[in-house]
Amino acid sequence: MLEDAEVVPVLQTTVPAGKEILAACLDADIPVLLGGGPGCASGGCAPRVMLYAQETDLPRLKKLLESRWRALLEQEGTHVPTGPGASNEDPEGEPPCPACGTAAPLVEGACSDCGLQLE
Repeated sequence: MLEDAEVVPVLQTTVPAGKEILAACLDADIPVLLGGGPGCASGGCAPRVMLYAQETDLPRLKKLLESRWRALLEQEGTHVPTGPGASNEDPEGEPPCPACGTAAPLVEGACSDCGLQLE
């Protein structure tokens, strides 16, 4: 389907992850293809592939990849809901730390709990 279509590079990944993403995209009727990716300069890394898609499909592809990412975070127990109505915001409206989930004012630009520098 993409043989003569103009495609753009979307992401570079390992071969196994690329095959999983390819299958998920095709299941969601998002036409994509895998191609050779740039090699590792040191020669000590896993082979990489590039995922390509049509520019018009990028919004749907973005939703699919975000959904997969959230599922992985939930699987690992590290998902912290964000956005309007999220239960992890404190009454002052402080957003949660992306590392530990603490919703509190920053201390010198860092999370008051884990110390992650955010500003």
